[in-house]
Amino acid sequence: MNELVEHLRRTLREQVPGAWCVAYSGGPDSTALLHVLARLPEARERGLRALHIDHGLHADSHAWATHCREQALAWGVSCEVLRVDVDHARGYGLEAAARAARYRAFAGALHPGEWLLLGHHRDDQAETVLLKLLRGAGPEGLGGMRARRPLGQGMLWRPLLDLPRAVLRDYVHAHQLPCIDDPSNADSALSRNFLRHEILPRLTRHWPQAVTSIVHSASLSRAAAQALASQWRTALAQLEDPATGSLDAAGWLALAPALRQPLLDEWLHARGLPAPTTAQRAQIERQCVAGDGQLPCIRWPGAELHVWKGRLWALPPGPAIDLAWTARWQGEPLVLPDGGRLALEPGGRLAEVLTVRLRHGGERLRPAGDRHTRELRDLFQQGAVPPWRRPACPLIYLGEELVGAGDRWLTARGAALFGHTRPHWQPGR
Repeated sequence: MNELVEHLRRTLREQVPGAWCVAYSGGPDSTALLHVLARLPEARERGLRALHIDHGLHADSHAWATHCREQALAWGVSCEVLRVDVDHARGYGLEAAARAARYRAFAGALHPGEWLLLGHHRDDQAETVLLKLLRGAGPEGLGGMRARRPLGQGMLWRPLLDLPRAVLRDYVHAHQLPCIDDPSNADSALSRNFLRHEILPRLTRHWPQAVTSIVHSASLSRAAAQALASQWRTALAQLEDPATGSLDAAGWLALAPALRQPLLDEWLHARGLPAPTTAQRAQIERQCVAGDGQLPCIRWPGAELHVWKGRLWALPPGPAIDLAWTARWQGEPLVLPDGGRLALEPGGRLAEVLTVRLRHGGERLRPAGDRHTRELRDLFQQGAVPPWRRPACPLIYLGEELVGAGDRWLTARGAALFGHTRPHWQPGR
């Protein structure tokens, strides 16, 4: 019991600036952390408060939120409940989707300069390292959870990573603290629970020092990752185009693997996108040398990466587009299926009612002033229209005659129809 209190007192003496906020799930670990801090005047002087995430994944989630709010209040701490939508329809596993939703909510709720304290401990770190190992991670991943990192307008902090789970559970038992028992924590179908309940107990029976050794290896991996970071950060500054955010594919591929992987991950994370798996990373490397005319696209849950014009372009997944979509248009702002917009510039209305459709393939158009009729595919290539924008490019028809494509090409008849105005196409991404 005293070990946890003294550990946090020592931590407080580090004089970390800023207000403190505890991520309070209501489970034993965060309960112990919040209870100790609520009893320390040094923590209260930091404007101590709590945040609880209601994922809405269990029938009792509302009751859990009420428990956390009332329990924190009983300890003299305000607790804000943040309700999130967990969307794993695009291929995320439930664990990953819930985690992503949780950290998005935390990032949005932190005040400027505020520190978010999490109850992760040494056993959690060992589980994380094993999960990363089984996913083929390099030094950065095998370094496990960072003790501190930026989050939103503040910082995330895990002050208990050096303590075993047993210290926190002993504290909860000694003070008879009420805790939430989330039944999902016993579900061994979830990866982390399987390691926690099935694998680590077997490892520690044979190697009693297993958790200590895993955590020690994680610290060595973290040190190696930090030593490599100065090199790949320099390379990233050289390979990334600040104007487009794209990455030089050949330059990235020429890097040593120890630099290539963390550079790609950092580049993706800076765009709010998840890192690929080992297999997807290998596919990206193969596609970097794709021949002319090929438009490789590598997709994984939450992201898609295009290789185009010798560069890597990363985007969030686009919405599903109904190629049969069509709309009547006379110049008014028109929302397109990808979330983009077609409008008349300057504003007004056209004399003719036109039809807007999407590309099906094989469309041909003779741009005003051009002697030749050209395939739209060739015009896209010559006009450097990014491949991810082509499926949603609005095609403008007068009856069955194609008279314009986006705001890039008009036929002579199309130019006459628009007169002194022009279509303005704002892509959805």
